[in-house]
Amino acid sequence: MSRAIVVVEDDESIREMLRYYFQSVGYTVRPYESGEIMLEREGAQPLPDLFILDIMLPGMDGLEILRRLREGADTKDVPVIMLTARSAEMDRVSGLENGADDYVVKPFGIMELQARVKAVLRRTRPRESDLLTCGDLVIDPAAREVHKGGRLVELTFKEFELLRLLCARRGVALTRDEILQTVWDYDFTGETRTVDMHVKALRQKLGEDVITTVRGVGYKIS
Repeated sequence: MSRAIVVVEDDESIREMLRYYFQSVGYTVRPYESGEIMLEREGAQPLPDLFILDIMLPGMDGLEILRRLREGADTKDVPVIMLTARSAEMDRVSGLENGADDYVVKPFGIMELQARVKAVLRRTRPRESDLLTCGDLVIDPAAREVHKGGRLVELTFKEFELLRLLCARRGVALTRDEILQTVWDYDFTGETRTVDMHVKALRQKLGEDVITTVRGVGYKIS
């Protein structure tokens, strides 16, 4: 499956070079000229495998973007490589202290950057045993991605958590109350339509036969 990289770089020539090169070697690249635009548009995108952030950006700088990514529930574990100026040693230190996985000093060679990207992805790539498989469904908890028959399926946060729970407990019929306590983290007395609505949404996206209704109990994946 294609791996996705988000690039935030205000220099158009560097941004286009990175887009062209990484696409040519099999990555999907989503380039942005500013942190503000990236944060606005990435909310509707599946999580990338890696962020490449220039530190010196107009408006929101790379360190602020890094801070926001590390505070995000979905993005806190996505690896980040920082692009820094040769003289900005304190920026490099700040980046690493605040959760960057690596940094590359400008001007850099594209082969050097690719080597750093490969090394970071190799360190953070989930082991095969970390993936959940249910039939033709493959759930990657680290990337928060679901593939069905090799096709990426976009799910909301709670849809993903519900599917992951059912797959992890494959063959076990879970009550709606158990699902609410685990996925929504609260006891819900009375109305349990929340679970039903999310199961309905998953069936629309994944097929009606993926999740089985256990009459008088709840749901399971066989």
